[in-house]
Amino acid sequence: NSFLTRTNTCGELRSAHVGQEVTLYGWIQYQRQGLFLVLRDFQGLTQIIIPQDEAHSHVKKLLSNAPVESVVRVTGIVSPRPPGQENPKMPTGDIEVKAETAEVLNSCKKLPFEIKDFVKKSEALRMQYRYLDLRSFQLQYNLRLRSQMVMRMREYLCNLHGFVDVETPTLFKRTPGGAKEFLVPSREAGKFYSLPQSPQQFKQLLMVGGLDRYFQVARCYRDEGSRPDRQPEFTQIDIEMSFVDQAGIQRLIEGLLQYSWPEERGCITTPFPSMTYEEALADYGTDKPDTRFGMKIVDISDFLRRSDIQFVQNALSYPCGTVKAICIPQGVRYFKNKDLESLKESAKSQFNQEVMEIICRPDGSLKSVLTKFLGEEQQSELIQALNMQVDDVVLLAAGEHKRVCSALGSLRLESADLLEAAGLVLRDPTTFHFLWVVDFPLFLPKEDNPTELESAHHPFTAPHPSDTSLLYSDPTKVRSQHYDLVLNGSEVGGGSIRIHSAEQQHFVLEKVLKEDSEVLSHLLEALEFGAPPHGGIALGLDRLISLIVDAPSIRDVIAFPKSFRGRDLMGNAPDYVTPEELEPYHIQVSWPLAEKEAKQN
Repeated sequence: NSFLTRTNTCGELRSAHVGQEVTLYGWIQYQRQGLFLVLRDFQGLTQIIIPQDEAHSHVKKLLSNAPVESVVRVTGIVSPRPPGQENPKMPTGDIEVKAETAEVLNSCKKLPFEIKDFVKKSEALRMQYRYLDLRSFQLQYNLRLRSQMVMRMREYLCNLHGFVDVETPTLFKRTPGGAKEFLVPSREAGKFYSLPQSPQQFKQLLMVGGLDRYFQVARCYRDEGSRPDRQPEFTQIDIEMSFVDQAGIQRLIEGLLQYSWPEERGCITTPFPSMTYEEALADYGTDKPDTRFGMKIVDISDFLRRSDIQFVQNALSYPCGTVKAICIPQGVRYFKNKDLESLKESAKSQFNQEVMEIICRPDGSLKSVLTKFLGEEQQSELIQALNMQVDDVVLLAAGEHKRVCSALGSLRLESADLLEAAGLVLRDPTTFHFLWVVDFPLFLPKEDNPTELESAHHPFTAPHPSDTSLLYSDPTKVRSQHYDLVLNGSEVGGGSIRIHSAEQQHFVLEKVLKEDSEVLSHLLEALEFGAPPHGGIALGLDRLISLIVDAPSIRDVIAFPKSFRGRDLMGNAPDYVTPEELEPYHIQVSWPLAEKEAKQN
C-alpha cells in the first residue's frame, strides 16, 4: 500500500486494527437496507457500517444509493463487531469499519450477470463480459496461483540452476509436420510468416549457440479446433539443455514441480513412476493413463485360447490378435441397462469394436452369452483371472491388439464417469498422480495413408540408442527418446532428446518422412557447425494449472481465452478488414456467394 492512497486492503483488517482510521477502496459486493455494505477488493471482503446520524446523512445517501459493483472509497474507524455478530467464515469477520466519509469513484450500470461464483451463467456470456467474470473469487484465485507458480519456476530454473530466459521470435516460417499453423501476411507478394506452434527450432539453435540452458514462458499457436483442454493460443514452460540425457531432464522437471507446487495442494513425491508406451497401451488403452483408479485391462487370450468360442478363435488367428477385458466394480448396482448399451455402442462407433458383457450374479455365477461355451471350472478360472466380485460387470473385446486396447481404455474412462455420476468416487481431484510415459515409437503410420510414416512426436526427436541401426533398415520398429509427463490422465508435458547429427536429421526428413528438407535448411546447416547433444521438454502451463485447481476447462485459468470455436467474444475477433487494408499485403478475399450477399445487405 506504500504506492497507493489506500491505507489497507479489504482482506487484511483484524482485531489488532481496532480504533485505527483506515481508507479502503473496492467494489460494493452487497448492500442491505442502507444499514451496511460489503466492500470487496483483490484480497478479500470488509463489512462497512453506513452511518445513520444526521451529521453523516450525505454519506448514508451516497452509499445506500450506489449500485452493486460500483467502485467506492470509504474512510472510517475500525471497530469490533457486536458480540454474537462475528463471522468466522470471513478473515475480517471480527471487525467492521464505521464509515466517516465516502466517495463513489465510478457507478456501475445494470449487470449482465451477478458476480458470484455460485450463480450459473452461460460460458458465452462470461466470455463476452470477461472483465466482469474476472472479478469472481475463483478466477482471481486461479490467475494468482498461476502467477505464483510461474514465479517459483523462474526462481528454480534461473536462480538455482543457471538457465537463461530467452524470448524467441513469434513471426517465423512454416514447420513441416505437426499441427496447422496460423499464417501472417507480409508486404512481399505471396510470402507469409507462420506463428510457431512451439519455439522448437529456436531452442535447438540456442544450444548450437552455446547457451547451454534455455527457458521461456512461451506463447504458442495452433490453428486447430478448440477442445476443453486446447486453445488456438496457449502457454508452455519451454526448456532445453545441452549435454543431458532423458533421466537428467526427468529429474529437472520433478525438482521444478516440487519447488513450485502450491503448498495448499499438499506435497508431491518424487521420483515419479515410469511406464513404457507399450505398457500404458496394454494396461490402460492410452498413452496418458489415469492411474488414480484401477479397472486395468486384463489379457485373457491364453485362458480363452482353449475355448470353442468362434469369434475368439477368429481374433486369435491373426498375428496381433488378442482378447482383453476390464472389470467394472459394482457395475450391476450402479449401471442401468441403457448405460451398458451406450458403452457397447460407443466402442462400436468410435473404434469399430464389438464388446460383450459378463455379469457376476449374487450367487457368484456368471451371466453372459459366453457361459454356454465355458464349463464350471473355466468360469471359475475366468472369475479368478479378472478378480470378479458379486455385482461386477466385465466388458470383453477380441480383435487387433491396438484397437482392442484403445476401445477398452476409452470404456474404462466412460465407465468411471458413469460410476461417479451414480455416486461412487473413483478419481479424487485432490490427489495428483504423476507418471512418465517413455519408449514411444519414433514413427507412426499416417491415418489417411498408412503406407506413409509421420513423426509420433516431431521430426527432431532422436531414436533410442539401441534402435539406431533400425532407423535405416526398418523405421517402423524404432523406439524414440521421447517422454511424456502425465498427470491424472492428462498429458501436461512432452519432450525428447534431439537429433544433433545433420546427416541423421536429413535422412529422417527426406527418406523416412518424405518431407522437403529445404524449409529446414537453416537448422540442418546449424547442426553441421558442432551442435552439442541436447534435449528438452515443454510443460503445458494452462493444462497443468487447470488440473491443480480442478477447473473444468483451461479457459478458466487464462485471463482472456478464446471461445470453443476460437473466437474472442468480448472484442469480436477475428474481424473483417477493408480491401484497402489488405492491399499492401497483395491479398484479396474471395467471398462465398451467400456471405457476399449477406455483407452487401
